Amino acid sequence: MAIRMPRIIQARKVLGRSSSNGSHSSSSIEIIPKGHFSIYVGEQEKRRFVVPVSLLNHSSFQDLLRQSEEEFGYDHPIGGLTIPCHEDVFIDVVCRLCSL
Repeated sequence: MAIRMPRIIQARKVLGRSSSNGSHSSSSIEIIPKGHFSIYVGEQEKRRFVVPVSLLNHSSFQDLLRQSEEEFGYDHPIGGLTIPCHEDVFIDVVCRLCSL
């Protein structure tokens, strides 16, 4: 099993992942940089990511948002935007979009 280090390094540059897993304690709330938004990703345990707003223009990212709309509608259980997919899939999609 090979580890794709360039993809991991690229993901860290593009995505900011907080230590929050969906709980909203005052210590887990972080300031989001201008031009970014936070999103929760995962099927069981949700992880918070901070991603660039520019991803909203890409059709692959919009497909993830449609998937979220189908599952949650506009009532997200955590309070923030939630995408119900594997974390690895999300990271892969974001890395591919940012390399375009």
